[in-house]
Amino acid sequence: MSQVADGLATAEQYYNNYGLRAKELKNEGKKIIGYLSALCPIEIITAAGMVPLRLKGNISEAITKADAHMETIVCPFVRNVFDAALKGQYDYLDGMVLPHLCDSIERTSDLWGRNLQLSYFHFLNMPHVTDEPSIEFTREILCIFIASLEEFTGNRIPDAAIAAAIKAHNENRQAMRELYSLRKSNPPMLSGQEMIQVLVAAMSLPVEESTALIKAVTQETKARGPLSDGKSARIMIIADQIDNIAFAKIIEDAGAWLVMDDTSIGAKMYWPDVDNSIDPVSAIAERYIRKLKLPTLVDSGLSYEEGLEKRFGHIKQHLTDYGVNAAILIVNRYCDPYGFEVPTVKSYIESSGVPVLHLEDEYTASTLPRMKTRIEAFLEMIAQ
Repeated sequence: MSQVADGLATAEQYYNNYGLRAKELKNEGKKIIGYLSALCPIEIITAAGMVPLRLKGNISEAITKADAHMETIVCPFVRNVFDAALKGQYDYLDGMVLPHLCDSIERTSDLWGRNLQLSYFHFLNMPHVTDEPSIEFTREILCIFIASLEEFTGNRIPDAAIAAAIKAHNENRQAMRELYSLRKSNPPMLSGQEMIQVLVAAMSLPVEESTALIKAVTQETKARGPLSDGKSARIMIIADQIDNIAFAKIIEDAGAWLVMDDTSIGAKMYWPDVDNSIDPVSAIAERYIRKLKLPTLVDSGLSYEEGLEKRFGHIKQHLTDYGVNAAILIVNRYCDPYGFEVPTVKSYIESSGVPVLHLEDEYTASTLPRMKTRIEAFLEMIAQ
């Protein structure tokens, strides 16, 4: 595994120039496969000898091309990323995997495949129930996915390669959880803005390079010690994809620390590992259907109270472990899966004595002034 000399500076570089390393690897002959959500089994892409790259948009870039293809009631994040792809931001991709996470993705899958005209495109028909038939169904879906990659690359993907990829990605998650733990202290050793830069950089790199970067940031952060104090509240963000430091900057400029998240590029991605003691394909199916805490994955046969603990118990644990005293719930406009959960997750968190601010976003910089006003007012309220 390569060593990274200056972790935080490297993370900032890859954050500011997203896809830089992927372009370099493309020029070296590597195949780059884009994916759109936490539901994509990136271990399989790694096992195929290719580089998984999570796609992101740009909140500072106006949507000018996507609206000619997608209705404006489609999730603004999906439209923004599609717009970026149409403008050539991801012209170095060899292929793309689109997991069935929500209607905005499922109903637009044909648009991605037809307009991007990539050498490889695969829609991953993931289920939304976590029972045994769904696990078996997912296993079959993953086998079809593996066969499609074998056909695309011309190489077989043996179980041993999948097991090795599982090991590498589990090590990556463990390294990221160690970095997260440095935010438990008061004051934290890593700011929310720095953490988001690391998270974004990490999802743009091959797994070994991502792990090396995370470990370098951890070592560097431990060496410099805690950040200067002077801030009062310790905030947790709950959202889907927050891939820009803008929200963290608003929070921390207003006198609070962003110490934890439950986002799909952050803790949702890095807490659950893949079981390496069973059949690798079954283990991947188990992780992505049963262990990920996504609003589109539903546990059946549970009472209401059991469902709450199963669905949101990890959030309550984060609140305790990271000393969180306020939460901000951010939901993209037209995002039904996260939107439907707002009343339940808000009341669940508030039942722990932690106040919650609910914000609706549009994945654009134009909403930031309004967000700033509401966040500052919320922080003033909880300081009283």
